[in-house]
Amino acid sequence: MDQAKFSEGVMHIKDHGSTHLSQETVKKLIHQSQEAKQQAYCPYSKFRVGAALLTPDNCVFTGCNVENACYNLGVCAERNAISKAVSEGYRSFKAIAIASDMNDQFISPCGGCRQFIREFGSNCDVYLSKPDGSYLKMTVDELLPVSFGPEELSMKKVFDIPNEY
Repeated sequence: MDQAKFSEGVMHIKDHGSTHLSQETVKKLIHQSQEAKQQAYCPYSKFRVGAALLTPDNCVFTGCNVENACYNLGVCAERNAISKAVSEGYRSFKAIAIASDMNDQFISPCGGCRQFIREFGSNCDVYLSKPDGSYLKMTVDELLPVSFGPEELSMKKVFDIPNEY
């Protein structure tokens, strides 16, 4: 049986499953993303988004979108949740659930958020949800195929590029 508890503003989910999350854990994670959506600051787009990020030790960090009058300075819910977790020392994640108010389709992370999630590995499960709690499970690799990540920066490069002028 899964259990959830709060300590120091961070929710913890006890998932006794092996490599896959139990249905109960997925439902709790989606519920947390829906609750995070309630805190969204979106006076311009009126498009609320919430995210709940699960760490390997079953801590949950939530985030919501925060807009700004200078539009490009806004922060997406997914990046908000990941940044909170990173600021607490986490660098790998089991799953992230994303919620919005859209009834007709599942919410999907924007391109920037897909790359931001990818920065911390391509094996994180991504749960795209609807307000009724239904969801679609995808992987980072499915959302961002043939992606570029930190490991590419350590690959051998050509350093002597001739000047063809």
